[in-house]
Amino acid sequence: MSAAVAGFGLGLSLIIAIGAQNAFVLRQGLLRQHVLAVVLICAVSDAVLISVGVAGFGALATALPWLEPVMRYGGVAFLAVYGFRALRSAWTSSGVLKASGEAGSLKSALLTCLAFTWLNPHVYLDTVVLLGSISSQYPNKLAFALGGITASFVFFFSLGFGARLLAPFFARPLAWRILDALVGALMWAIAVKLLLGQ
Repeated sequence: MSAAVAGFGLGLSLIIAIGAQNAFVLRQGLLRQHVLAVVLICAVSDAVLISVGVAGFGALATALPWLEPVMRYGGVAFLAVYGFRALRSAWTSSGVLKASGEAGSLKSALLTCLAFTWLNPHVYLDTVVLLGSISSQYPNKLAFALGGITASFVFFFSLGFGARLLAPFFARPLAWRILDALVGALMWAIAVKLLLGQ
């Protein structure tokens, strides 16, 4: 598997999990409010964090050779738990995302988006720690980083601008359950590959 494809696949699988940030982007897209600004903040923030993770972790891994295996097994544990949570949500969840509310200001939308992005501890685990540690297994770290960054741009622009097309689909709880099941299965597949050192 090429570094760019691996970065894209892992980046996409981490981003796609439904959380506060994605629910906010989806809601803005369903409401058609400040969509371009919101998706740009999310994607550019991810690009910065992925770059820091890949560049910084690589230098740190060279200085501390024991760190890579520790981070690898930590990544396996994180992905296994993350996958379990997604699969559990697929089995038990019955909620749907509703698009409701009045139009908000651009400033309010941007501040909310920044908070969901930069105040979320999982974003640092996903982009800096997890993607950074996994990138150390690839000789072409730049391609891995560009794959992850591309996944972020593709996902956020698709989610924000495609939301109106998804509104009828995501009005049903089954759609969220299928999505969570796919995310969980992908996380476990990546965890197994990491564990086997592939």
